[in-house]
Amino acid sequence: MTGSDETMTDELLYEVRDGIARVTFNRPHARNALTFAMYDRLASVCAEVDDTPDIRAMLLTGAGDKAFAAGTDIAQFRSFTTAEDALAYEARIDRVLGALERCRVPTIAAVAGACTGGGAGIAAACDLRIGAASAKFGFPIARTLGNCLSMGNYARLSALIGPARVTEMIFTARLIEADEAKAIGLLSEVVADAAALADRAETLARMVASHAPLTLRATKEALRRLRQGGDPGTGEDLIVMCYTSADFREGMDAFLNKRPPRWQGE
Repeated sequence: MTGSDETMTDELLYEVRDGIARVTFNRPHARNALTFAMYDRLASVCAEVDDTPDIRAMLLTGAGDKAFAAGTDIAQFRSFTTAEDALAYEARIDRVLGALERCRVPTIAAVAGACTGGGAGIAAACDLRIGAASAKFGFPIARTLGNCLSMGNYARLSALIGPARVTEMIFTARLIEADEAKAIGLLSEVVADAAALADRAETLARMVASHAPLTLRATKEALRRLRQGGDPGTGEDLIVMCYTSADFREGMDAFLNKRPPRWQGE
């Protein structure tokens, strides 16, 4: 896809340009704290990406340099009075993060500043995470709201950094800074500042978008199944999807003829 296809809302910006979908959490005055409408819009963006074959990658970031997203806006909880309110909220989060995790294209979180609570959950559900030196991750709920995460969130974090680190992070309510986040696998790389992060995120998104879509999709889905626990199956459907594709034949021909492959995602 070339040119620009842009749909905007006040609090979540969505733009598609040159085959890359770009999501920006746009409440810098509130450190990009997430409203319910923003969560729901993120889920609908994932559906739009899934239905748009020309999109090859999705990049998520926060407006400004103070935060990726500093959790759910506390005002969203003021009306909570019943068990149903709490269960519905965590079900919403699971639905949104599940949509992000299952999104057919590679997802990249570019993190500057605070990445906490629901924001950290979103970043953890992405395939790749890169950060500025200012990035800080955490779920400080033990010293703030006194709530908890869903089982889906605990499972995702445990698969990413291990149960011992999840326990320590939540029990101490501390924020993990960029270098430690890289050391434990929350970030794959760290750059100097927000400007360098924007440049690197764009380069990474374009590189990933240039690779074989079915290879990336199969890898995403295989790892998702493994994270679910239980029997992940044989993955024969993923093998068949890749090996019987036009892209596989294109890859062989391109390799043998020493030319760049032209991937179609089919």
